[in-house]
Amino acid sequence: MVWMDTLIMNVTDTDIENILLCFPHQRDSCKKVQRFSEVEVLMYILTLPTVFMTVFGNLLVIITISHFKQLQSPTNLVILSLALVDCMLGCLVMPFSMVRWVEGCWFMGDIFCKIHSSLDLTLSIASILHLCLVSIDRYMAICEPLTYRMKVTKSSVAACIAVIWTFSFTFSFGVVLSNANTQGLDSLLILNSCVGNCALIFNRQWGVIVAVMAFFIPGTIMSSLYLKICHVARKQAKLISDRAAVMTLSEKKSYSSEKRERKAAKTLGIVMGIFLLCWLPIFITTVIDPLLGFSTPVDVFDALVWFGYLNSTCNPLVYGFFYPRFQRAFKIIISKYVFRLSNSGSLTL
Repeated sequence: MVWMDTLIMNVTDTDIENILLCFPHQRDSCKKVQRFSEVEVLMYILTLPTVFMTVFGNLLVIITISHFKQLQSPTNLVILSLALVDCMLGCLVMPFSMVRWVEGCWFMGDIFCKIHSSLDLTLSIASILHLCLVSIDRYMAICEPLTYRMKVTKSSVAACIAVIWTFSFTFSFGVVLSNANTQGLDSLLILNSCVGNCALIFNRQWGVIVAVMAFFIPGTIMSSLYLKICHVARKQAKLISDRAAVMTLSEKKSYSSEKRERKAAKTLGIVMGIFLLCWLPIFITTVIDPLLGFSTPVDVFDALVWFGYLNSTCNPLVYGFFYPRFQRAFKIIISKYVFRLSNSGSLTL
């Protein structure tokens, strides 16, 4: 009788232990993060809509710019490429990051873990660099209007976009696949070398390098350019106010164009503000965490990563709210292809 009680107790303990593992039938399996089912449901409720909004919002931007030739300017070519980056992030990275965070396990194997981590870094860096390129474009449009159309052409913009994609891909896959980011972390890797673990970690050197190259340098460039843009925009606004009563028709048209450029710059300033708010916490953590012995809780780190992902979710919302051209184009695309309305009309810009 005592033997039976002991056997039942052992089986029960084994079953409980298996439930706590990512892969119950493997001895080297990682332990699952234990959460209440209500918490898991809440996490899915928060992350799933974010994934869908990121994918379909940026897909709408891609379709809109591709469909309307009036929107295919050099500036919007950058926005088109940015939307493609953000859409890919929503399709190829965020769903797997969601499952890993909520379930506390990685179920896709080591090879796909490397690919996922490389893509995550690639698309995040590319998104940030595209926003930096947009700020440079707006700076030249506002501060150097006479030479803007000569310097900023579709071919020059396409070349810059190609450089961004190439650099982001080469840098990210090179760092992750070469394991340069984990050199000197042997004890930490051994401690976390279990089946079901997939974490992109950086040692002290590469934590600083990635943060500086992917965030602090682009962020500093963007901030500096927008401060200059705001200064020039205020001077132009004062000039327009002083000359409004005596302007000719041609001058009014010219100033109207400048007013649209300043409004676009203001909108992109909001985009930059959202960018700083979303990405600053995770990059500061990336720099500080190695100095603190990687003591940041996994859930906190994942939450900060998702806060960075929100930047890709917000970009198409900003276009929809602040750009009248995109607003009209969105309405036409949605009414024509989603609701199948024949009287969708034509886009007037």
